[in-house]
Amino acid sequence: MKAAVIVFPGSNCDRDVEVAIERVIDGDVSLVWHGEATVPPVDVIVLPGGFAYGDYLRTGAMAAQSHVMRDVVAKAKAGTPVIGICNGFQVLCEAGLLPGVLMRNASLKFVCRDIWLKVEQTTTPFTSRYRAGEVIRLPVAHGEGNYYADAETLDALEAEGRVVFRYVDASGNATPEANPNGSQRNIAGICDARRRVLGLMPHPERLIEPLLGGVDGARVFESLLAAVAA
Repeated sequence: MKAAVIVFPGSNCDRDVEVAIERVIDGDVSLVWHGEATVPPVDVIVLPGGFAYGDYLRTGAMAAQSHVMRDVVAKAKAGTPVIGICNGFQVLCEAGLLPGVLMRNASLKFVCRDIWLKVEQTTTPFTSRYRAGEVIRLPVAHGEGNYYADAETLDALEAEGRVVFRYVDASGNATPEANPNGSQRNIAGICDARRRVLGLMPHPERLIEPLLGGVDGARVFESLLAAVAA
């Protein structure tokens, strides 16, 4: 499988994603600088976590206007799977590939800890190796993960099965206490209508092997490999 990881000024999880793809599925990864005009032909595009452009203006706002994002948007619309993790999720929303925005955490504090997630949808190229309703553990590390959209958009996301991950407690209950950032309806990740673009705030690349404390994130990359092989 061939993957492209987009690197913005301020990205700090690009190498993490590269290593995850190489170790979990033996993928071939290209790091693509934000100033490039095009993304090479690949099976998946990844927008990694970090602080693109120092989060000036709004998180992801300047990165969404990067030269390379024109081709990312074009390739996403043509069907290439695109996943945005943390800051990458913010960029996807700012670029119009996903609805809504990511605001400051309700606590106004940076949150960095492991959280529980419920896998709501397995009919995406990123989640087929999970079980629907499964509760997994992944780390979060963000100051602007508070997902917001208007009620009509939220209702549509729910009705269309586009909420992919939801913050829950260890028993799978979507409680306020399980929500690390105040995100509406405990939303941790969503996809587009075609299920080819996924944005999520937790970091699957940080939990891919026992040495890191768990393997719950590995199946995101295993799912991608399965989608490419299908």
